[in-house]
Amino acid sequence: MKAAWKAHVSNMRIALRRSLYGPQALAFLPAAALASFWLGGEPLLLITALGLPLLYFLSGGFPVTPGIANPSEGQRDLVSGADAVAMANEGLQTAQTARLATACILVEIDGLEEIADRSGKNTIDTVRDLTLTRLRNTLRRDDRAVRISDNRFMALLSPSVRLDLEALLQLATRIQSSLEEPATVDNAMRYLSASIGFCGSPRLKPGAKGEELIEAAQIALSEALANGPSAIRAWSDSMRAAHTAQKSLQSEVDKALDNGQIQPWFQPQVCTSTGAISGVEALARWIHPDRGIVPPAQFLRCLEDSGKMDRLNEVILQHSMTALRSWDQAGLDIPRVSVNFSETELRDPRLAERIQWEMDRFGLTPHRLGIEVLETVIASSPEGIVARNIVELGNLGCHIDLDDFGTGHASIAALRRFKVHRLKIDRSFVSRIDRDEDQHRMLAAILGMADRLGLETLAEGVESVGEHALLSQLGCDHVQGFGIARPMPTDQIVSWAREYSEKIAEAQSLGRRSG
Repeated sequence: MKAAWKAHVSNMRIALRRSLYGPQALAFLPAAALASFWLGGEPLLLITALGLPLLYFLSGGFPVTPGIANPSEGQRDLVSGADAVAMANEGLQTAQTARLATACILVEIDGLEEIADRSGKNTIDTVRDLTLTRLRNTLRRDDRAVRISDNRFMALLSPSVRLDLEALLQLATRIQSSLEEPATVDNAMRYLSASIGFCGSPRLKPGAKGEELIEAAQIALSEALANGPSAIRAWSDSMRAAHTAQKSLQSEVDKALDNGQIQPWFQPQVCTSTGAISGVEALARWIHPDRGIVPPAQFLRCLEDSGKMDRLNEVILQHSMTALRSWDQAGLDIPRVSVNFSETELRDPRLAERIQWEMDRFGLTPHRLGIEVLETVIASSPEGIVARNIVELGNLGCHIDLDDFGTGHASIAALRRFKVHRLKIDRSFVSRIDRDEDQHRMLAAILGMADRLGLETLAEGVESVGEHALLSQLGCDHVQGFGIARPMPTDQIVSWAREYSEKIAEAQSLGRRSG
């Protein structure tokens, strides 16, 4: 009871300070001026009417009590992690004492790195300031909004009676719409995307601290980023369990890379005109001693969070080169192995030099290596180190594949500038083409464009005989998917390739005899 009474008195003091020391105190100026006239006549009236506003102006505004929210005053733009926790602690304590609710909303802006690469520090600072201003303008007067890292912002909502999931989701949607509105900065139109994670205090256990509130919002934001761009996620208990499992994987993934648990499995690609194997794609697989096969989406997130994607690429590349050489020695004709390169890896200024060294070390020519680059990477990186690396790898002789074509809005000019050899058509365009006329027409248009540009095509995710047959009729050059073969370890490729080649030879023999 004593602690509750102290907290109540503290809240009353805060409310009183707001009334006396905020700019709203000027609302009492007419009453003060009238009282001054009755007490001291015109001299005192002039002193009161002119002196109080002048005093307010010269002092930079009446002092705002630390921790009291105001969208335009009393807030710093950038705060440390410790300060963010302190702010959350204060908001939670105030809400709990008043038996109200609060919430933490975290926003991460995608696209700031690209703006920094192209336009420099001044432009990126302007964009950050604009983002924070928009965020504050979307919130209520007593809500607080600050920047907590280069591209992450935090909003702490003032205590309120109604902060249920529906209300918070509506607010998060309004915030996202405001932040993603295009803006002209330094004579260029800027387009950003915002991922949002949030947690309301009613979802936490009684007596929760500010650190727990922020951590819950961070977990929700991580989930949003994994499902982005422009995703919104609310924290839940099940999300915490998944996050705990993810953290457990995080602690193991480094050792898994070093001890050989993470290796590539290979999915065959075949030519639609001859039926021959035209290559394989290397896909990372983690064979965990206790969990079995860990889904790539889980451990790839761990590697991204720990900054180990370049190490993964190194492991996958070395195993792929070793596999390619072993298949050559076994007498298999597998022209090329394709390896996925993330944007992080493509930012390595010595990437082309490193790839050349690896190819020389294994006694292989660069044309035996396919470099798979997501269309979103090319669309967002028309200049800079990423673009230079892709061009250099193409000049080296590597085969450049544009992955997930149709999802990233790369221009035709970009296809030429990056010297792309082949378009990998996303599964979303392949599904149901033998049953859906609209899908059929869309895919035919993509294949026709590629043919006019002199680009090879490969369809991903082919799962049925009907899809395979129709892709061949439409002129798609290569196919890949479960309908051809599932990803498999290096040693299984040998037996599969021999069995597959025998089937193709037998089918061709029957075709000649029937002809």
